[in-house]
Amino acid sequence: MTKIAISLALILAASAPAAAQQLPPPAAATGAARMDLAEAAGYKAQFVCSGLWNGNKTLADIEADELTGIYPHVAPIVPTLKAEIDEAAHQVSVAFADDMPPRVARHNRVTGCTSMPIGWTNDGRRLPAEALEREQPGSADSLAWPMGDADASDPRIMMVTPFDQLVESAFEAKAFGGKTSGVVIVHKGRIVQERYKPGHDMHTAQRTWSVAKSMAGTYVGFVRQKGFNIPDSPVREWNVAGDPRRAISVDHLLRMGSGLTSDTAGARTDAVYLGAGEVRQWTTLWPMLHQPGSTFRYANNDILLATLAARDAAPDLHPHQMFDALGMTRTWAETDWQGNYILSSQVWTTARDMARMGLLYLNDGTWNGQRVLPAGWRDYVTRASGPQPEGPFGYGASFWLMNKSVGVPDDAFAAFGNRGQYLVIIPSRDLVIVRRGYDTDADRFDVAKFTAEVLKQVR
Repeated sequence: MTKIAISLALILAASAPAAAQQLPPPAAATGAARMDLAEAAGYKAQFVCSGLWNGNKTLADIEADELTGIYPHVAPIVPTLKAEIDEAAHQVSVAFADDMPPRVARHNRVTGCTSMPIGWTNDGRRLPAEALEREQPGSADSLAWPMGDADASDPRIMMVTPFDQLVESAFEAKAFGGKTSGVVIVHKGRIVQERYKPGHDMHTAQRTWSVAKSMAGTYVGFVRQKGFNIPDSPVREWNVAGDPRRAISVDHLLRMGSGLTSDTAGARTDAVYLGAGEVRQWTTLWPMLHQPGSTFRYANNDILLATLAARDAAPDLHPHQMFDALGMTRTWAETDWQGNYILSSQVWTTARDMARMGLLYLNDGTWNGQRVLPAGWRDYVTRASGPQPEGPFGYGASFWLMNKSVGVPDDAFAAFGNRGQYLVIIPSRDLVIVRRGYDTDADRFDVAKFTAEVLKQVR
């Protein structure tokens, strides 16, 4: 074991709750308990890998932020498992059973970390994502904002109180809730407020969670703007006579209106996220329970299927090409081991890169005078033409709508992600708000309240 792995093991063992330390040895677990061990090992390998080499984070921060507040069935197990870190190979291995190979996550500089399936052993083959080419992260840093980081801030507003005090209060749980790690506010194209928690800065990447769904919707628009046609019946596995799922369109998928069921409630896709199941295999097998477009069911599978459709239409057009065109060079869209993008949740990005995507929408899909998204794409993704969710926010096509939020303009829309990832876009006020965090279900950041307070400070 390397010194770095020993250090991490000691940190995690010391912090593990007593109940977790009393788990039976891995070899003794069977059935569901054994699967929980395998998924916990995969989760730990993936997050340590992504946190180190996508996020540029320390092991202590990974342990405190990424490996806490997680799925209940793996939460007590994760601290008991040891992570073996191979710095030279950029690979993390986590053993979970004496008679099985460890779970492994491998990093590459194009798509980030790939979780290998349960039982995988290294046969020396390159993964599909490892054959792709990309410039080094931060290759555009020296360019002027927003393509790079030079002259990004407006010094006239950066330290003006009470605006400065408001942003500072976002890091105090009593003000807005949650556990804030970063805030970036862009007004009229320039950063007017930016702050991070200790250990984070403008180049620290975090997992976007479901903000990736809005990135997937943006990617669909990017593919179409490049001239590729996504067919009306977009999922090739269903395009056979007699399959009623042929009626499901990309529009249904982006609006969470497919009518499909899945293996778990809500947005979860455990087989892919924790078990490294292959995306195409797991998303195309579910039956249709409702007519397409008749019901709203927020689900990872809908967005994964929309991404598959875009990739099938344009096999050589990858999400990182869209990101790099926007200066988002520290954004990684991760894939499964077969090269399919997990663009429902598994993207890592910085707060500034999220702000860049917001600016793309403020500019109605253009960047540096070039059209990146089809004309009218912003109107499309913010149009509530499909079935709507219950609750305080509406839904367009991969974006949430904030038109019911008090003190917020009707045209405000947003990308929301688990654990407090928020990208709020308000075209009428030329405003982008990014908030990153490590929230829990019991303590969530109030993004509507914060947005309303920011609007009071922006003229």
